[in-house]
Amino acid sequence: MILDQILIYPLKSGKGCSLSEAIVHPWGLDGDRRWAVVDERGDNLWLGEFPRLASVAAHATAEGGLRLAARGMKPLTVPPAAGAATPVGFSGLDKAVLADDAAHAWFSELLGRPARLVWLDDPGRRSIDPAHGGLPGEVVSFAWDAPLLLISESSALALDGWLAEEAAVRGEDPPGRLSRVRFRPSVIIDGAEAFAEDRWREVRIGAVPFRVSEICDRCAVTTIDPETQETGKEPLRTLARHRKWDGKTWFGIRLVPREPGLIRVGDPISVH
Repeated sequence: MILDQILIYPLKSGKGCSLSEAIVHPWGLDGDRRWAVVDERGDNLWLGEFPRLASVAAHATAEGGLRLAARGMKPLTVPPAAGAATPVGFSGLDKAVLADDAAHAWFSELLGRPARLVWLDDPGRRSIDPAHGGLPGEVVSFAWDAPLLLISESSALALDGWLAEEAAVRGEDPPGRLSRVRFRPSVIIDGAEAFAEDRWREVRIGAVPFRVSEICDRCAVTTIDPETQETGKEPLRTLARHRKWDGKTWFGIRLVPREPGLIRVGDPISVH
């Protein structure tokens, strides 16, 4: 098995960036989900409710700010966040740092409602929810429930096959390869048997060890096309027919780093 792809999402709910290598911190990959969009109360404006966030390309600047671009919007360079600390509604975190007013106005225009951009100045402040497998001392960025999410290409190919079968039953054209970005993975591996990851407890990518905190339950975010932001019923509908138990639908596993380090595309994967 090898590491096939690495992705980070500088803005939570924004577009992913593919990398050839990445530094692994206790809270996740370097540059991953340190920025997020919240409402006036500090509650997360998430992709499932605001699909247009998936159109936002966000790239970190050398100064520590963020470059933003989205269809129909003027590009914006956000300086390093230096505003006041504001309460936020993320589990395990009480506050984050406000970006500048121009960033708030940009996201408010994008979403058609009041919005603010916030920066997680110290990811070591946000603990992983014990309800999602977090242990004392484990931390996470603005990512959901774990520092990294792993999916297997073999499992994704199995899902592609199920989707093609469902389309044939309905007399529709085959849907083709499903974008893996729908699942918001941090790492995509190749060479495992489909859904073998369900049974893993430990994963080593290159020299970096990880603990599997839980299998990942999937939500409506998977039904948003990352390119068009159109929503539908797939792949969640078909996935639920094959991968639903305990009232939830499952795909991929969540990882917590046991040690910091560097991972590269092509690294060998070992598991137990």
